[in-house]
Amino acid sequence: MNLSRATILLLSMILLTLPASVAQTPPAQYPTYPSETPTKFTPVQSTWDYTRSEVMIPMRDGVKLHTVILVPKGAKNAPILLTRTPYDASALTNHIPSSHLGPSLYGYDNATDVIVEGGYIRVVQDVRGRYGSEGDYVMNRPMNGTLILTPVDQATDTYDTIDWLVKNIPESNGKVGILGISYDGFLPLMALVNPHPALKVSVPMNPMVDGWMGDDWFHNGAFREQNMAYIYEQQANRKNEEKWWRDHFDDYDFFISAGSAGEVGRQHGMDQIGFWNKLIAHPTYDAFWRQQAMDKILAAQPLKVPVMLVHSLWDQEDIYGALAVYKAVKPKDTNNDKVFLVLGPWHHGQEIEDSSTLGALKFGSDPGAYFRQNVLRPFLDHYLKDDAPKSDVATVTAYETGTNKWERLSAWPAGCPSGCAITPTPLYLSAGSKLSFAAPKSSEAAFDEYVSDPAKPVPYRSRPSQLMG
Repeated sequence: MNLSRATILLLSMILLTLPASVAQTPPAQYPTYPSETPTKFTPVQSTWDYTRSEVMIPMRDGVKLHTVILVPKGAKNAPILLTRTPYDASALTNHIPSSHLGPSLYGYDNATDVIVEGGYIRVVQDVRGRYGSEGDYVMNRPMNGTLILTPVDQATDTYDTIDWLVKNIPESNGKVGILGISYDGFLPLMALVNPHPALKVSVPMNPMVDGWMGDDWFHNGAFREQNMAYIYEQQANRKNEEKWWRDHFDDYDFFISAGSAGEVGRQHGMDQIGFWNKLIAHPTYDAFWRQQAMDKILAAQPLKVPVMLVHSLWDQEDIYGALAVYKAVKPKDTNNDKVFLVLGPWHHGQEIEDSSTLGALKFGSDPGAYFRQNVLRPFLDHYLKDDAPKSDVATVTAYETGTNKWERLSAWPAGCPSGCAITPTPLYLSAGSKLSFAAPKSSEAAFDEYVSDPAKPVPYRSRPSQLMG
């Protein structure tokens, strides 16, 4: 059929004037496409050498804490190693997704070789207010009754957690040890206060103890600006999703340009963060710091649970705490069977990593591996395993740099190997900002002086300085 050009033009105009519903009539019913994501996915673990489960454990105030439980396949009458953390329990137990337990645990806060080779049940829990756990987060939440009366604290949360674990993990022998590094090392100290009967041993490594005197925040009054990023990301929300920002390549320039830590805080909106406001309100060693210092709290009564305090001799963050706790609690250890100390040639947390070198130092061996296999593992096994041999761990195990060997000591700092004699060697300040083993002569100046200019601080590491954390 041939249509004239006029007819085609007329039909086109009619179609253009029809309603859309007439011009493009949809089909009576579109096909449906269900979601390809299951409502709940259940991982298949039949080929794994462990089982992984995530549970919400109720505390005495009704708050539930997210907890990851890893049980080796075939485990029976196995002890539990617990770590409580603000750093994401799910991530800490899934570093490298694997059907094998070792790669899953490899990384921060897991003494992986000790856990895997020892056949331990591994439990990692988010503290209240962090990641998968309910409740409110308070930085280093103080003990009940120290700064304020509260129904719960980290000691009660640990007690309630252990109580649930020993009643609900049938593969366990009912014995629990707790360990952790840094903040996660502070929590094993909390666990020592009114401990659960099933808690048999505690290993705080590089623990936060007194945030003003020498750990983390002030280092005896000198506020550590580098920790502002940590505070920001740790408390801006429960999952560290707000990230610290800077406007200089070199952090030295970043802080100098702001003029003060307070100004940096204002520029970043840190007045919204509770712990930052507490730091601003308490720059001196007042009751706020004294009453929550764990060395003072633990010194009040003899310990009921054996503790191994692990200290890094080159700890850039928590160089105060482990030794302060040792000196505070050792005098009440009258039977010499509750308080142990390890001093190793490490930076913060390096005891669970390769530690054959420290900067330019090369030790010729791995002191961290020695500690884990010859000190930590037999110590844990002794208290947690039903058939383990008696531990031969010394009261103090200390690494002597220079000779690069481990010493077994009876005490610290006065102890020494059998037959040795310690002669203190004085070290003197001398002219020109130097040190000397020779006492200054009477003719020498009694003092030296220099100009301290806050606008030109001396950096403690090489520039350009890049933000930690």
